[in-house]
Amino acid sequence: MQDIFETPITYLKGVGPKKAEVLKTELGIEVFNDLLHYFPFRYIDKSHIYKVKDVTTDTIYFQLKGKITNLIPVGQKRMKYITATFSDDTGHIGLVWFKGLRWIKNRFSPEKEYLLFGKPSVFKNHYNFVHPEVEDVVEGEEDEVAGQRLEGVYSSTEKLKNNGLGTRGISKLTRRLLNKVADHIQEILPGYLLQSQQLIGRKQALVNIHFPENPKMIEQATRRLKFDELFFLQLQLITGKQALKEKIKGHLFSKVGKNLNSFYKKYLPFQLTNAQKRVIKEIRIDLGSGKQMNRLLQGDVGSGKTVVALMSALIALDNGFQACLMAPTEILANQHFNSISRLLDGMDIQIALLTGSTKQAKRKIIHENLLSGELNFLVGTHALIEETVTFKNLGFVIIDEQHRFGVEQRARLWKKNVNPPHVLVMTATPIPRTLAMTVYGNLDVSVIDELPPGRKPVKTLLFFESKRLRVIGFIREQIKKGRQIYIVYPLIQESEKMDLKNLMHGFEYIQREFPLPEYQVSVLHGRMKTEDKEYEMKRFVEGITQIMVSTTVIEVGVDVSNASVMIIENAERFGLSQLHQLRGRVGRGAEQSFCILMAGNKISNEGRKRLETMVRTNDGFEIAEADLQLRGPGDIEGTRQSGILDFKIVNLARDNELIVKTRNLAEKILERDPKLQLPDNRLLLTHLEKLRKEKHQWGRIS
Repeated sequence: MQDIFETPITYLKGVGPKKAEVLKTELGIEVFNDLLHYFPFRYIDKSHIYKVKDVTTDTIYFQLKGKITNLIPVGQKRMKYITATFSDDTGHIGLVWFKGLRWIKNRFSPEKEYLLFGKPSVFKNHYNFVHPEVEDVVEGEEDEVAGQRLEGVYSSTEKLKNNGLGTRGISKLTRRLLNKVADHIQEILPGYLLQSQQLIGRKQALVNIHFPENPKMIEQATRRLKFDELFFLQLQLITGKQALKEKIKGHLFSKVGKNLNSFYKKYLPFQLTNAQKRVIKEIRIDLGSGKQMNRLLQGDVGSGKTVVALMSALIALDNGFQACLMAPTEILANQHFNSISRLLDGMDIQIALLTGSTKQAKRKIIHENLLSGELNFLVGTHALIEETVTFKNLGFVIIDEQHRFGVEQRARLWKKNVNPPHVLVMTATPIPRTLAMTVYGNLDVSVIDELPPGRKPVKTLLFFESKRLRVIGFIREQIKKGRQIYIVYPLIQESEKMDLKNLMHGFEYIQREFPLPEYQVSVLHGRMKTEDKEYEMKRFVEGITQIMVSTTVIEVGVDVSNASVMIIENAERFGLSQLHQLRGRVGRGAEQSFCILMAGNKISNEGRKRLETMVRTNDGFEIAEADLQLRGPGDIEGTRQSGILDFKIVNLARDNELIVKTRNLAEKILERDPKLQLPDNRLLLTHLEKLRKEKHQWGRIS
């Protein structure tokens, strides 16, 4: 029997083929269910129409009815903005638009009346409205939305508005849809959950999210629909993880042998922190379970993730398997190879590096030694997933900064053995708890939340352009003490669109301030040839150059313990997590290190908050939470490709408590009834099976 909610949207009165195509291309709305779950993003009280003479800044929003005249485009060669006059029988007020100018220019007729809704502001002692919402007033039309006190506001676009699908148009269609399908809306939560969580029914929630009876019903409908979205996501993630473990047999690493024991007793150059010991224990339990491990290892910059990954890989070697580590850049792959080679120096373990720059003759030897099993540990970039790379017995895979690889790229590594290898995913970008429970919710998570002893926290300072000479003096002092300096710029070449200091201009300036032969300066950016990058890095690592002028190519992978100062130019242009990553390049030695954030004199409030957060704390998890609050989940690295952010109503930055609650509830229910076979949970199973048929990539790793 045809599900009414899967009916194509063209069958809804008022939606012809043209509107259906616009709804599909602009909003992804193809069937009734899509429109039903296209929710308003805010609500406005339109029960009262004010007069122009009533406008003040005391009331947040005003609705006015009147005419729009005197549209004036401003700008000689191209329009910069448009001004207009709105008037009624009590006076007139200014209107301003900065976006959608070509559409606005031809949008209004001076003879027609319009409903205007917006928030007034003051400019040169006069009130005006910037980007107000404007709807036509059509006299005598049957208005299915009029008379509503609380009206939902839907996100729209120019194309939608041109086709009568602004907020008012979408609202009318939704009213017609609900009249048609409301009686078919079925409950998906069992009674015991509705009662214990004090949730309203699903039908009531869907009606009131679009057409609320009162403000309280908006709250209750929103909470119910957010609960549904998060709770069923958690059920999917947890049951998916369980199914994966049952379905995929993992290599059984039953022993800890000479490689790990010898390394721990003779070659480990420092004491492990308690956090590192705890994580190694968690990984050992996984490897000895006979089930495939899929574990995310989080740890702040410098917390010692690489040693944990190496010691875990040694367990694989002890059990007759090979291991590999894949990094997103050649710089990072080289860094891992060098540090792991140093740690293993003296042990009977064969390790090799494979990147796009590896010469053909060496590549051939690596391929042969991998296939014979002579090569135990391979470190590399995307080169590891080439079809020509064949392991004898790959048992352990480490992915560093995994968000930089696509799902398909990672999956090609799993197929390097008949039974998929154990997988350890590492990230130095701390993930807020809410994201870890959603984007990575089907992974087991380990956290190294402790820095090695003796590390001094990096001192972070904020300076504006007017203090540049002071900063130059500070650099000279640090170089006299034998220290090295990073200076990071956001761009390689001059950009007409963005008024930024660019790297080449900065390089020339630094060379003038720090001239030869007293000073040596390196330069590094992504467009350089690999051999040139390696040459510049080598000079800096060996202490030949005192200053490294670079783009963010040094964000990960560069580890020079003598470099104690990081200067970030135009710091307000960087995201918090990127600033934190850059800061992590210093503070790796015993000396006090500094991170200097250089900012322009004019920065936005959000930019200032980011920089103040960096000055206030070195805690990566606190910074990640602040980043989520400031920028939203869509801008956090790695979350876009996961597909997890296609929420209809949930906001990961604000719904922290509900995410934790739904996770705990889902775990408790599945602990008691893993297959959801109890009569009380039949509704849950039915809806879950329906969701499984839909194509969602719930942050899958394998």
